[in-house]
Amino acid sequence: MKRGLWHRWTVDKPAAFGDWLWDVFVVQFAAWLDRLTLRKIIAFIPVVILVLAYMHRIPIPPELVLVGDLLAYIDVFAMMFLLGMIARVGVVVYVLTRAIELAIAGAGGVLTSLRRLDFRHGRAGGESRRKRGAVRRKQSDGDGDDVLIGAGAPMPA
Repeated sequence: MKRGLWHRWTVDKPAAFGDWLWDVFVVQFAAWLDRLTLRKIIAFIPVVILVLAYMHRIPIPPELVLVGDLLAYIDVFAMMFLLGMIARVGVVVYVLTRAIELAIAGAGGVLTSLRRLDFRHGRAGGESRRKRGAVRRKQSDGDGDDVLIGAGAPMPA
């Protein structure tokens, strides 16, 4: 019995304590580090600043306290920053869509004017139209009374 008690307190208990220390300081600490994010670190900084401020051993300037407040409200400031960026992107997208619409309208106008300048088309207004609508003079026998014939000419009496 004395030997079992000695073995338990000199071998088993220190070994169990070492296993517990390994579990807490290595295994659980590694798991905690895996779950740790930058956001959690930033959220913890104001707590450290407040602890230092309430200890009154180290004077903390007000700027550092304001930085702590800023870090405490980082979600609000991040949301304001994101809304500002979205507003800027919205303006840029609006300007780009207006510029694209203007370019498309300008290209359509250029294509329309190029179609109007197409002189190879027979119907676009060539020599034959001018002959039909032109007024010709019919020569008389020389008595000086010329007669106008054609569209828009007065009928001879």
